[in-house]
Amino acid sequence: MNLLTSLTPQQLRHAAEIKEEILELQSQLNQLLGAPPEILIEAPPRKKRRPSARGLANIHTGLRRRFSNNHPELKPKRKRKMSMQQKARLSEIATRRWKAAKAAGKTQL
Repeated sequence: MNLLTSLTPQQLRHAAEIKEEILELQSQLNQLLGAPPEILIEAPPRKKRRPSARGLANIHTGLRRRFSNNHPELKPKRKRKMSMQQKARLSEIATRRWKAAKAAGKTQL
């Protein structure tokens, strides 16, 4: 439970009075010692810095690489490149297979 929420209003008023007395005594002490009065300047809140898209991509790439070293089954697989002639040949085989299946009255291979 928060300390301030557990205090009564009378206790809060008393704490505020004490705080005012402390500030007044502090200013008197500064006058006696000849110290300049403290100027309270609040710094503007810092903006959150975010990595660029390229930086994030580098981070993700590094993480994937490190993770795949520990888990060989998760390594990225190489894409197989197929020539246009190979694709056309496979397409021709598939169309022949489908024609034969449809001629036989099948709806599935």
